[in-house]
Amino acid sequence: MDKINKLPPTIPIFPLSNFIIFPNTTVPLNIFEPRYIQMIDDSMKSHRMIGMIQPKKSGEIKKPDLYEVGCIGKITSFNETDDGRYLVIINGISRFNINKEIETNKLYRICDVNYEKYNRDLDDKVEKFELKDLDKIFKDLKNLFEKKGFLVDWSNLKKENFSNTLNTLSMASPFSLEEKQVLLETKDLNTRKLMLEEILNTYIRDDFSNKTIQ
Repeated sequence: MDKINKLPPTIPIFPLSNFIIFPNTTVPLNIFEPRYIQMIDDSMKSHRMIGMIQPKKSGEIKKPDLYEVGCIGKITSFNETDDGRYLVIINGISRFNINKEIETNKLYRICDVNYEKYNRDLDDKVEKFELKDLDKIFKDLKNLFEKKGFLVDWSNLKKENFSNTLNTLSMASPFSLEEKQVLLETKDLNTRKLMLEEILNTYIRDDFSNKTIQ
């Protein structure tokens, strides 16, 4: 609980479609829009944290509706390019639920959030699994990636622990934003593994059906 209380209850929000992060994963971001330049500037002056969340396909073009669950991340690296872009690295900390959006005069969006539902994200205990438990997922994903023309360094990925590997696969897989959101909202690693397998089975069945249609 102490760790949760140290997280900011009000955070800047960065809506990014088909993009999720999990706690203890690291992702690079290329920031160039003025509203998000302002967001990074303000964040760097305070707690260096931003909330990554997916926008829905509803709402206004410049202000789409948001999913209720995202992940807060901390800026661990910051560089500015000659043309004014920001290259930052975000380290995921904890998932959150949006309570409400706060109206401000900022260019970016700000939300009041809570972390209670995902308090295990801050737990130091690691769920016990072995990478061999991911063998089927690796096989199915490799086929899916190859069909979509994606190249992945599977050898490096398999050097990670179970949690990091599973979360990286969930983040990088060519799924829909709805499917990625389902993976983000799963409460624990085992549920996420089962859901990832279920989504992959759907793609495999669809591919099989397409091949058998005459």
